[in-house]
Amino acid sequence: MKREMTPAKQSAFAWIEANFARLSDWNQTIWHYGETAWREYRSAAWYVARLRAEGFEVEAASGGMPTAFAATWRKGAGPVVAGYAEYDGVPGNCQAAATRKAPRAGLSPFAGGHTDPHSALGIGALGGILAAKAAMEEHGLAGTLKFFGEPAEKVRGSKPIHAAQGYYDGIDGLISFHPCFMLPLSNTTRWDTHCGAGYGVIYEFRCEQPETWLAAPGDAPIPQAHSSARAPGANDALVTMYMTSKMTKESMLPFSGGWSVNEAILLAGQATADNLPAQVAQIQYFVRTPTVEMAEDVVRVLDRNAAAAAQAAHCTWRRHWVSKSRPGLANHVMAELTYRNLELAGPPVFGPEAVAAAREIQANLGQEPMERPFLEACETLIEPREAEAIVRESLPPAQLHSTSDDYTDMAWHAPTARLYVGRPMLKAPPGVRTPDWVANALGGIRATIDPTIYSASRAIAATLVDLLSDPAMVAEAWAEFEERTGGGIGGTDWLAPLCDYDPPIHFPWPEYITTERGQSWWIPAMPEGG
Repeated sequence: MKREMTPAKQSAFAWIEANFARLSDWNQTIWHYGETAWREYRSAAWYVARLRAEGFEVEAASGGMPTAFAATWRKGAGPVVAGYAEYDGVPGNCQAAATRKAPRAGLSPFAGGHTDPHSALGIGALGGILAAKAAMEEHGLAGTLKFFGEPAEKVRGSKPIHAAQGYYDGIDGLISFHPCFMLPLSNTTRWDTHCGAGYGVIYEFRCEQPETWLAAPGDAPIPQAHSSARAPGANDALVTMYMTSKMTKESMLPFSGGWSVNEAILLAGQATADNLPAQVAQIQYFVRTPTVEMAEDVVRVLDRNAAAAAQAAHCTWRRHWVSKSRPGLANHVMAELTYRNLELAGPPVFGPEAVAAAREIQANLGQEPMERPFLEACETLIEPREAEAIVRESLPPAQLHSTSDDYTDMAWHAPTARLYVGRPMLKAPPGVRTPDWVANALGGIRATIDPTIYSASRAIAATLVDLLSDPAMVAEAWAEFEERTGGGIGGTDWLAPLCDYDPPIHFPWPEYITTERGQSWWIPAMPEGG
């Protein structure tokens, strides 16, 4: 299926060309914010203001999430098409847009930063949606554009919540774009093997009655006298939970199907004297599995571990949900359409300025700078079926999903394409691993990340224009959706939203703070040399 360059697509491409300096500036703004999950206040506010300035109706704080939004622009009766922005970074990845390892000015290296980078994801998608809007206005195309703000993707946060609340219902075609995060998924679209289930849980331990641990003197002025045995407390429960879950990991699921369990300590301590036990502690687990059933099994084991840890440490425990995201649903019509428009748009092309920056990084790493420092995959298209065959080489035949990402929740409500566009990735000498900071820096250097945004904006805009222009294409995508779900939304094979929890916005997620000392990260900047 070859896609033609139509006048409407030419107009969309012309808009991107004329406005690309602005898109580059916008990406710099979001990249330098570097805000993390559930705390992307400035990033979300920027998008809301920008979309309103472009004529969109915007619901801020959609779904009860302060850093989410849902934007709509209408021009008559026609197809409803959609895209979205993500804008969360990752703690511990604060890197300057520079060719040496260094945090952004005034911040700790442990502050937030963009790794994927979601900044380019959001601005690439925004460029595509605004270019499609320009084409609609110039060529009289009718329809509705929707653009969502999706915070906390790194913990699979917003999309299960938006899905459960009906925000994706009524959409005829949705483009999910992500810069390449693993090969061979660069400059292609997902075919059959979409991402799997992702469950996020927080276990909270509280030592609320330390005085009942052992009998304390009845006339003691404080619950535990200095000479009395202290209750173990919440920190001990958290450590016991951590170690027990490590010990029982091999008993959570059989070693098949590709699954993982990772943890992060959100909160520990709260004791302010040596004779008082820690009152509250929280640990987060994230479970990636091919199926929902496997994720449920893992959580059952974690629940038992939490109960045992709490009992041993004289605590109570609670489980809080962060995410329940479904495995993905393929749509070949959308995947093919989007890929053919990526062919029209062209893959990223890294020019002399980008090459010079890459060579400088290689020199700073003590490597011999290469004439062509970027991986060929960054600038090369790969057919979806070919990429699928490579992905399948490392998976058991029975495993239908791999890794996790919450775009999958969208795919159960609208025909969805998952688009991957190449991002700057450096070659390295044989046996040498490039440090993680390099990829983070390349996502902030204009010359190296702008080609990704340019290519993505064009591919997304062209695909949206096709959907708005071709009712038969929309009908074909919906026919496949209905076949795969056994009758569409609510069909026999349709997987309903799993979200049965409120947005987990009240936990101690890392964030930027403002005090009398000014703005800083929750982890203070380190003094020079220490």
